[in-house]
Amino acid sequence: MYGSLDISTSGLVANRVRLETISTNILNQDTILDAQGQYAPFQRRIAILAAGDPASGSSQGVHVSHIEVARDALVPRLEPDSPFADEEGMVWYPDINPVVEQMNAMEAMRAYEANIAVVEGTKSMISAALELLA
Repeated sequence: MYGSLDISTSGLVANRVRLETISTNILNQDTILDAQGQYAPFQRRIAILAAGDPASGSSQGVHVSHIEVARDALVPRLEPDSPFADEEGMVWYPDINPVVEQMNAMEAMRAYEANIAVVEGTKSMISAALELLA
């Protein structure tokens, strides 16, 4: 039963990271400057999940193997007065679709909730087993 807790905990952690990544995408959908103020449109991030837990050497559970930077196309907006406009007056923004990101967030939240349900079920089973032994 402790294995199921470990597996569910890994799912909770992975989906929390996934949700944080999606939140970052939504937050930065109009970001065109980097931290130094240079023109560098934000690029969407994707949390890549993989089986197993490399920290414990277990093949069970899930972990975030890395955060991938998507090489999506940029979307032009006509802003001829912007200092970042090209010769045609276009400023290029990240191509982040908030509807798609919201759907991804709902999926991550449902997976998180499913892992919580497994943890609660496992706790109930452990509690019932302890009552039988007592």
